[in-house]
Amino acid sequence: MNIKPHDIAVLIELFEASTWDELHLKIQDFELFLSTDPLAKSASHATAAAAAPPAGLTATVAPPSRVAERIADAGSREESASSMPSHWLAVTAPNLGTFYRSPKPGSPPFVELGQAVEPQTELCLIEVMKLFTTLVAGVKGTVKRVCVQDAAMVEFGDILFYIEPA
Repeated sequence: MNIKPHDIAVLIELFEASTWDELHLKIQDFELFLSTDPLAKSASHATAAAAAPPAGLTATVAPPSRVAERIADAGSREESASSMPSHWLAVTAPNLGTFYRSPKPGSPPFVELGQAVEPQTELCLIEVMKLFTTLVAGVKGTVKRVCVQDAAMVEFGDILFYIEPA
């Protein structure tokens, strides 16, 4: 099994949002231990050698630093938002996950640029740990911009589409 850095980040964010005290995950040679107790030790007594985990959290594997990436993303989102006509509506990510433009690999996208949409038109899928959320337009209009690459990691509030209301 191939564990990717964004998989680890997703697990950490889900843990932080939960009411759990500890999470211990072991898949083949990969092991992840998260705890709200700073004195907790994993079964293997491994310690994090990478960046420090979030405040109040100990981890045997720390998430990759995405600070520079998030700063760059925020800057490009601000530029992008300021250059859009004020009457266009931004469709944002309802949660953290992987953004998919089509229902399955090789299928055409749910929507294309310039396509007319109704409030219940499906725009994309957001996937977190094999749980898929379907995002609908929520407004009648025309898709004017797709702001995210297919299969990119998105976070809550990231702008995914701009729609010009009809």
